[in-house]
Amino acid sequence: RIMRPDDANIAGNVHGGTILKMIEEAGAIISTRHCNSQAGEPCVAALARVERTDFLSPMCIGEVANVSAEITYTSRHSVEVQVNVMSENILTGAKKVTNKATLWYVPLSLKNVNKVVEVPPIQYARKEQEDEGKKRYEEQKLDRLETKQRNGDVILPVINPEPHTVGYSQSSLIHLVGPSDCTLLGFVHGGVTMKLMDEVAGIVAARHCKTNIVTASVDAINFHEKIKKGCVITVSGRMTFTSNKSMEIEVFVDADPFVDEPRERYRAVSAFFTYVSLSKEGKPLPVPQLLTETEDEKRRFEEGKGRYLQTKAKRQAQMQQQAAQ
Repeated sequence: RIMRPDDANIAGNVHGGTILKMIEEAGAIISTRHCNSQAGEPCVAALARVERTDFLSPMCIGEVANVSAEITYTSRHSVEVQVNVMSENILTGAKKVTNKATLWYVPLSLKNVNKVVEVPPIQYARKEQEDEGKKRYEEQKLDRLETKQRNGDVILPVINPEPHTVGYSQSSLIHLVGPSDCTLLGFVHGGVTMKLMDEVAGIVAARHCKTNIVTASVDAINFHEKIKKGCVITVSGRMTFTSNKSMEIEVFVDADPFVDEPRERYRAVSAFFTYVSLSKEGKPLPVPQLLTETEDEKRRFEEGKGRYLQTKAKRQAQMQQQAAQ
């Protein structure tokens, strides 16, 4: 579809959350279609995880986004979907790949939302494809468990914070989940949640550097628990690390059920977003150094630095491999 002004920021760059929402819609369609391709219990595919995705180049107002999805692996109860996003300048015909993403879905029964139904297997062209898919499945399963275990942190307000501190840019958004946010089962679309997360992360980044900012990448997004219609969700974001030209922002979503089954607030989703600062000409700008004050902030900064260096090393290794080919 064509990108409109309400899909973009004031500089004309399409929001990362808009693209994430389109990616998730494509993944939900193909995985739900596949899970209902054989006779059995009707179901809807629910998003469980999005692997790290890089925003390879900005998309702008007036360009056409083409989102394509393919199922690349199935386990007994989950589906792996690979999604590619391409932008097209309809005035010049120029096309470019802007995103590649891997998503994992779990099919839930329409009759019983707590029941996970079995996934029809797919046919692999080569045995190696199935083995590689199984390896990815085991890795994401382990990472989801580790992420859920360390997810008890909260963001507290700071009185009169200094510029460029964590407290200065941290932000929260409160949203009442309505019918238009939800699937047929009455749970929030993963894409809706990711769009809200990107909005909060963008506010944190803009507050920190006070320039035009764009999403550069998103680390794995883990959906720990479903969010039901009628819940009030709080989407919170805080700066964890800055390099010379990038900012890492931790974002998590907490849900407060009120309507059908009152229970305590719970952590539903968590992820790390990376942003870059751009000039009016679209050139990268230096990012102000994050000032850490508490021991927890210093610890999170070092953890973010570790993720940054690890990603940088992987990118350099990929570039060397491509050059060798």
